[in-house]
Order: sequence, then C-alpha cells, then structure tokens
Amino acid sequence: MPTVAPPYTEEHIIAYPIEYIAGIDLYNAGEYHAAHDAWEERWMGPVDADEKLFLQAMIQSAVAFHHLQIGRPGAARQMYLAAKEKFARLNCKIFMSLDLAEYQAQLDRSLSWLLTVPDPREIAQPKIDPPMVSLLPGLNNQDDGDR
Repeated sequence: MPTVAPPYTEEHIIAYPIEYIAGIDLYNAGEYHAAHDAWEERWMGPVDADEKLFLQAMIQSAVAFHHLQIGRPGAARQMYLAAKEKFARLNCKIFMSLDLAEYQAQLDRSLSWLLTVPDPREIAQPKIDPPMVSLLPGLNNQDDGDR
C-alpha cells in the first residue's frame, strides 16, 4: 500500500499558528465546517492584512464544500467565487507554504461545475474529489519575487 506524505512537517507545526495547522487537518478529513471554525479563530485575531485575506479565502473555500455537503449548491457557488476573488487579491504564488496556484487548480477541478448553469440546483452534483491541503517543504511565504 503506498504511503501518503503528511500535509506538513514539524517545521511547519513550529512556525505556523496552531489554528492554521488544525484547519488543514480538519479540511483534509472532510470536516469543512470545523476547518472553517479553526481558521476563523485565527482570522478574528490580530493578524496582518495579507494573512487575514488568505485565511478568509481558505475559510470560504472550506465553506463551499460544507454547503455542498448539506445540499446548498447555490451557496457553495457564492463561496467558491468569493474565495477565488480573495486569492486573486492576495496576488502571490505561495502563502504560509501553500502553493496557491496548485490549490486553486484543485478547487477549480472540484467546483467549476457550479458555474456551468445559471442555477447550480438545476443539475445533479457530479462526483467531487475535493482538494487536499499540503504545504510545500520548508517555510515559504509571499515575497516580492513571488508576486
């Protein structure tokens, strides 16, 4: 049986807020509402503007999947679009060791079907393979070279 690499390292656990790490674990377990709660706890605190924007995008992407779990594709589409807008405003390739382009590509593969009709309640939900949050090795954050 193949082994799956853990989504983060000990270095990440030491460097990043526990709410971020906990949110990753919950998200990857399909506990999207709980991931939202973990990230929101950090988001509501004293964080800088870029981290706040990043966390809000992560929260909205988690909430999109939560809405699908409870049968609300219209609300899922709103959260998906809001998350995409926040990631675009963040305007960097990597944030808190997450490859944003790869994560967004996974989001698009999972959720772009929501944009194919005026009302996503009109079509059956396809089988979805939700993204997995996996941090890049080392400590990587946005910088002027990544923007």
